[in-house]
Amino acid sequence: MGGRPVPGRHDHHVRPDRQRTRTPPVITLRHHLLTVVAVFLALAVGIVLGGGPLSDVGQTVVAAADDDDDPAATDDQARTAYTESYVRALGPGAIGGRLADRSVAMVTLPGADERLVSALAEQVGVSGGTVSARYEISDDLVDPGQKSLVDTLGSQLLTQQAEGDVAADASTYDRIGQLLGLAVATKEVEGQEVNGKARAIVDAVSGAGLMEEPAEVAQRAPLVLLVLGTDAGDEGSDAILAGLAQGLAAQSVGLVLAGTTADGGSGQLGRFRADPASAGVASLDGIDTVAGRVATIITLQRSLATPGGAFGASGADGPVPLG
Repeated sequence: MGGRPVPGRHDHHVRPDRQRTRTPPVITLRHHLLTVVAVFLALAVGIVLGGGPLSDVGQTVVAAADDDDDPAATDDQARTAYTESYVRALGPGAIGGRLADRSVAMVTLPGADERLVSALAEQVGVSGGTVSARYEISDDLVDPGQKSLVDTLGSQLLTQQAEGDVAADASTYDRIGQLLGLAVATKEVEGQEVNGKARAIVDAVSGAGLMEEPAEVAQRAPLVLLVLGTDAGDEGSDAILAGLAQGLAAQSVGLVLAGTTADGGSGQLGRFRADPASAGVASLDGIDTVAGRVATIITLQRSLATPGGAFGASGADGPVPLG
């Protein structure tokens, strides 16, 4: 009675000038890839920096909040959609003619997203190129438990079809990769017709259940686009991927190993890149974005003259080849 009032347990004194701190923005790999490729494409089609829509694109590297209800997350999605639309509009002007009169053999690993594969094939057409054929690798070829089958078939084909074309001491998966390369690809930039040796290899590999028989093959292509599928996440599968990619690359003018944004970093493409032996194989992560698919075409063109390079959302050489 008459004393100073005691504050209640839930009473708080809040300074009127104190503002709630916000989490600092972070740059997402997706936005980084989209924005840098958008800038590159704008330059490629002659848009002047500092004015027009390009100045807006430079502002789209924004925060991606952890909480989906945060307005910043909504803004991030909207701006990503805008940037994707922007890249989609610029893409044809930037890649048109890059693969003119060149063919690409598309080789897909088990679990490859059919929508992304179709979108990549469409971009090959936009660039003036053609898809020589689609080759779908079956589960058994990349199953470590089926190594004996792959090794036996590879040894037989080496003796019957590829003596002198494939090193006798090649490892199991490097050998089968080179054999597939002889069947689907060529070292001739103009491409080559499908010969008896190529048909025999395709028939044997598909007959053993290691690959789906292609519906139609136009020719053997100078370029190979190897599209990643499901990440098994084990050392055995990583070794199989390395052998296949390096083997295919050895029999073609150029090869690009392509995967999604998730495949980069610590994913299967990131682990592939960490192996020094992979330096001669060009790679790109981010094909789940418009920018990544456009960058794939530019990387394919580059591989006609220059092998190797790590591009995309996590690429050590940048999101897209610049020269």
